[in-house]
Amino acid sequence: MNRENGDGAGMNALWAPWRMEYILGPKDGECFLCAAASGGDDRAHRVVRRGAACFGLLNRYPYNNGHLLIAPYRHVRGLDELNDVERLELMNLADELVRALREAVRPDGFNLGLNLGKVAGAGLETHLHLHVVPRWNGDTNFMPIVAGTKVIPQALDELWERLRR
Repeated sequence: MNRENGDGAGMNALWAPWRMEYILGPKDGECFLCAAASGGDDRAHRVVRRGAACFGLLNRYPYNNGHLLIAPYRHVRGLDELNDVERLELMNLADELVRALREAVRPDGFNLGLNLGKVAGAGLETHLHLHVVPRWNGDTNFMPIVAGTKVIPQALDELWERLRR
């Protein structure tokens, strides 16, 4: 979709309506990653892997099917706050979960990234997390938009089951 930017040139508008639930939803002050890290019901928190220092979970507001977040259990803001064990396990879990996603949803590639700070796109800037986003040939960009709607072809519960195996 295009909209005018004032000088007559078209500007692409990114429509991500599924994110409004997150944006407008209640903010109880609790970090959702800390809540997931604390244990309890891994299904409810969509946790798919737990390591000694880090864990991986499905993003409830995915950019693409299979979008995962990997985070340390400790509530730290930046890479410089990670200890060596956390830093290594973050990448080891990324490797493990990329392999699991390859088997579960057969993507053509992946984007892995950290959004450090609100200006860099961090929706949660106080608890470091790595995004793992599966990509397929034909999805037009990092957050593909088709007719103003993003189609996520798989239920989170179904994908959670496949990745837990």
